[in-house]
Amino acid sequence: MAGSTFGDQFKIMTWGESHGKGIGVVVDGCPAGLSLCEADIQKYLDRRKPGQSKFTTQRQEGDQVEILSGVFEGKTTGTPIALEVRNTDQRSRDYSAIKDSYRPGHGDYTFDAKYGFRDYRGGGRSSGRETIGRVAAGAIALKILEDLGISIQAYTKSVGSVSVDPERFDLEQMWQNRLYMPDRKAALEAEAYLEEAMARKDSVGGVAECVIIGLPPGVGEPVFDKLDANLAKAILSIGAVKAFEIGDGLKAAFSAGSGNNDSFRLDSNGQVVKETNHSGGVLGGISDGSAVLFRAAIKPTPSIASRQKSVTRDGRELELEISGRHDPIIVPRAVVVVEAMAALVVLDLMLAGMSSRMEWLRRIYGGELHDYRNGK
Repeated sequence: MAGSTFGDQFKIMTWGESHGKGIGVVVDGCPAGLSLCEADIQKYLDRRKPGQSKFTTQRQEGDQVEILSGVFEGKTTGTPIALEVRNTDQRSRDYSAIKDSYRPGHGDYTFDAKYGFRDYRGGGRSSGRETIGRVAAGAIALKILEDLGISIQAYTKSVGSVSVDPERFDLEQMWQNRLYMPDRKAALEAEAYLEEAMARKDSVGGVAECVIIGLPPGVGEPVFDKLDANLAKAILSIGAVKAFEIGDGLKAAFSAGSGNNDSFRLDSNGQVVKETNHSGGVLGGISDGSAVLFRAAIKPTPSIASRQKSVTRDGRELELEISGRHDPIIVPRAVVVVEAMAALVVLDLMLAGMSSRMEWLRRIYGGELHDYRNGK
């Protein structure tokens, strides 16, 4: 199976299935000397694990990560870092009734069309549980970026028709509710909205928004590896994400250049800054020094208890009801996955950008390293 690797300099490969023995990731390209332990990774995995509230699947997984390689005496060694999370609460029998049917909204039919075979136990590799590897790897990238003064924070911007009010936006509030919404009033309204959907045996979609603070200008490549293009690919690779937009996004198509352009000025330190940020922090595929702001539109959970029309592998039409434990909304648990994927993109492009100028190469290989080789 191709397509399980991501990144060029900071490269990851995820592995495992939803109902297999475990899920994990191998990280290659992490610099040596980073302080790293399981707790650094676990705090992110705890945000995406199931069973946290009635708005998430009640699969009771601890999602405890174990570092298998690449760390010695609390420091990364520069060699591949292997991370594993064992599955402990699989209920494969929940899927036996639909093993020969294609679930609407899932990848069942397309997997079968491609491989002539599919793992029907929770979707196998197409399960949302695959994101464990992404979050574990992203935790490492986030720690490196934090050391460089760069922070990445995602949150739930909307649940169905309920959106965060910019006038009430309070990032601290996202930690006070189960939906990770930075607006207490909107969170309460969204919970009521979700409960109504659950009573109808239905699910709800929403939008996750993410902001990257502290990213210096100059990150990203001007052609195929644009910062915004790589972010789009990363975010759209998350299951259930159906749209990506950065800055003003779709609204830019309905504005005039005079309103969409971000005017430049000099701040009190003589640094170039922008008056506005319609571009979302990226110009010409390269970061411009302002906040990078983007959004991911996430569809409703396809596994619902209502009766739906489908067909079987042998060509029979039927109606099915999906049993088992499923999230009524994906967005809250996807928030940390969005952060992780953004971190992987940013760090990968920063490492690639180190070769952009001769002066930077001289600083590394002609400066401190040169002195080291000559015993200074």
